[in-house]
Amino acid sequence: MNDFLKNLANLIKVKTIVTIAVIGLFVYLAATGSIPADNVMIVVTAVISFYFGTQHERKS
Repeated sequence: MNDFLKNLANLIKVKTIVTIAVIGLFVYLAATGSIPADNVMIVVTAVISFYFGTQHERKS
């Protein structure tokens, strides 16, 4: 149970919230047709790569 709380605390960090917000925004813009889906894919891939890259670097 203690590990679960640690994982939950790590999930609610600012970087995670920003990552989820950026992805949500670009998915919304693509769904409404404001921007092409190709642009969304590029931005979301960059954000996720950065997020997981920094998570991996921190654990190493």
